[in-house]
Amino acid sequence: MQDIEPHYNWRHVYTAEEDELSPFYGREYSEFTYSDRIYNFYIHPQWDSMESNTLFLKILFADYATGHAIIELIGEWNDCIANDIMFLKRDVIEQLAMNGINKYVLIGENVLNFHYSEDDYYEEWFDEIEEGWIVALNFKEHVLSEFKEVGIDQYFNWGGALDDLKWRTYQPQDLILKIEAVLSKRLL
Repeated sequence: MQDIEPHYNWRHVYTAEEDELSPFYGREYSEFTYSDRIYNFYIHPQWDSMESNTLFLKILFADYATGHAIIELIGEWNDCIANDIMFLKRDVIEQLAMNGINKYVLIGENVLNFHYSEDDYYEEWFDEIEEGWIVALNFKEHVLSEFKEVGIDQYFNWGGALDDLKWRTYQPQDLILKIEAVLSKRLL
């Protein structure tokens, strides 16, 4: 896991540590000192902690004028033991939302497992974004199955053309345009 870095090809467009509105503003990273772990596995030092021991993230892009954020996740999404959705909602999403973000792309290809507890924070997040949306992009099939099995799939958009998006081939603004095109077809 220590070799899995957050996507870095958009750093010329956005970096959370230089964004005064980001929850990670001013953070300094090391390329050589590994300190964070998911269970017994060290993770790359470029990932950001949200006070969870099982789930880490990186805000890859935020555009406050248009209300979009792209967040990459790594680890085990564990609401049952670690209450990860609470940390994500309280420590990251609420600060972004205070500054106008209401459309979220969650990239979950490095989320290995999901453990459910309750849907209060999902429902709260969904209710607060009003005109916005939450897209789950590139999550593993078994994680999406768990979302569906416990009923939190109603808070996320995924599937169909979203499953085929090669997100790394786009610049962030182009990815968002592509996602919005897919979502607008679903509303027709």
